[in-house]
Parts: sequence; C-alpha cells; structure tokens
Amino acid sequence: MQSPIPALVAALCLMLPMPALSASQAQADSPAAAATRDGAHDFDWEIGTWKTRLRRLAKPLSGSHEWLEYEGTSVVRAALDGRANLVELEVEGAAGRIEGVSLRLYAPQAQQWSLNFANIRNGLLTQPVLGGFRDGIGEFYGQDELDGRAILVRFVISEVTANSARFEQAYSNDGGRTWETNWIATDTRIAP
Repeated sequence: MQSPIPALVAALCLMLPMPALSASQAQADSPAAAATRDGAHDFDWEIGTWKTRLRRLAKPLSGSHEWLEYEGTSVVRAALDGRANLVELEVEGAAGRIEGVSLRLYAPQAQQWSLNFANIRNGLLTQPVLGGFRDGIGEFYGQDELDGRAILVRFVISEVTANSARFEQAYSNDGGRTWETNWIATDTRIAP
C-alpha cells in the first residue's frame, strides 16, 4: 500500500497561492525540466554546525515593530542519504532562550520538501511549509494559526554560500496579498 503523504503534500501545495510565472520561467519549469530535476539533496550544503544570529518580531501581525535578538548555534544532521535532515537550534538573548528542532523531509513524487518545526517550549510541531529550491533560493509555503486566526506562512532561504545563509519567515493574514517578516536568521559555518 502506498503512503498517502506524497498525495497530501501535493494537495496542500495546490491550495497555496502561487506567483505568476514569466514565459521564460514557465519554460524552465516545464514537465521535461521538472522530470530531470531531483531536489533530494538540496540541503546537502547545510550539513554541519553553524553560528546563528536570530531576530524575531515580538508580536507578529499586531502592528508591533519590537524585534528581539538572539545568538547561538544550529546543528544540521543528514538522514536517509540526504533525503531528510534534522536541525537543532539553540539561541539565547535578553528575551530568553529558544530551543527548537526542524525535521525536513523530501517527497520524491511531489519533488518538494516539507519543513516541520517544533519549539521545545511547547513541544508541538507547527504545520509544515512545503516547497523547494529554484535558482539558489528556497521558497516554502504553508498554512498555520496565530492567536486563533488562520494565516499563511512563507519561509525563504537565500544568500546561500558554502559558509553562510539567510533564513526568513513571514506571515500573511490577508491570503498572501501582503507579508510581514517576523523571523530573520543568518548562519555562518563553524564546522563541517
């Protein structure tokens, strides 16, 4: 019996708003191009230990502009021959400590990753964000709740080099018309 997870991932992605593609992007993303693209190792560059600097919006989608700053480490370990990985985040600052874990899983049939985060404070997984990398930028979208309201979540990985990367999370409470960034992390490699 086949697992229902790839079909669920594909169905969730169809419900998310997608940006319009230019003619050249549509050609690059044609079924033939997609058939040759295998993103199963898109996160191989990140395996190792990183110094993490994190800025977090204190109260997302409230009109507040108060940012909290943290510093610490992220340790990324490969699993399942690179088709999964586990990120352990430990940062602290004047506002306290954040300890969390992200489980990333590659769905080969959908050719997408699911990113699943849990903060040790409550021990619960957030709703996954789904997507992948194109032209060196990772874009992942999902649905979640904030204070009982349904919201959209966008997670972007950019500025990727062998020794650094930027991670940005944003929320939208208007169906994706506008986004408010609420989490910015920059990582610098400490060790492979």
